[in-house]
Amino acid sequence: MNAQITLDRLDQLKLKGMSDAYQAVLTMPVQEQPDINQFMARMAEAELLYRNKQRTDMLFKLSRLRYDAVFENITCNERRNLSKEKLLAISDCGFINRAENIIITGSTGCGKSFLACAIGRQACNFGYKTLYLGMNRFLEKIALAKIDGTYVKLLNQIEKTSLIILDDFGLHPLDTSSRLALLQILEDRYGKKAMIIASQLPVAKWFDYIGDSTIADAVLDRLSVNAHRFELIGESLRKKK
Repeated sequence: MNAQITLDRLDQLKLKGMSDAYQAVLTMPVQEQPDINQFMARMAEAELLYRNKQRTDMLFKLSRLRYDAVFENITCNERRNLSKEKLLAISDCGFINRAENIIITGSTGCGKSFLACAIGRQACNFGYKTLYLGMNRFLEKIALAKIDGTYVKLLNQIEKTSLIILDDFGLHPLDTSSRLALLQILEDRYGKKAMIIASQLPVAKWFDYIGDSTIADAVLDRLSVNAHRFELIGESLRKKK
């Protein structure tokens, strides 16, 4: 069997990583080509890396993150009230396994959404299914799902997602339906899955924003217990740009 037939069969089997690795070996001088054990190890490693990359790319696409942000592009300094040590503490995404939430607050333009998206991108890199929702989009999805009868399906989808990012919390008013939906989502995820909440409102004002005292107590209790808090300060980064 010649090399081209082997390559064709690898492609038929959708072993793209192995196919690329095999082609790379074929371009090497004969005396530098690996022995059979090294060759098989290289083929298996290439296929594994390829599949991991494909999964990461898929998770990133499905996450619908607002920014293509990465940890390396986050500015950490005292002026922003953001340290490298605090960022490093969540960089392994262990908070997701521990079902801990992250709360990011600060004035407009200070980098809340960028930080949330960078954490979301890191979660995708670690293989966690992630979903980004702006508050306006979230409320629209809830209202539409109530109308077309897919509300339970939506709740189940959100419940199964390892990390939910809810951005711009506090910018849009909540009605009774959206309050109850938020509480139901938090109840489903409590102690099981993680959430990131980004808001211009300081946490002390969330109670008034939610409106209903009973629901507000329940929401804040489920959000704030064991939550990592990032309180960003400083001028708008958009103005600097």
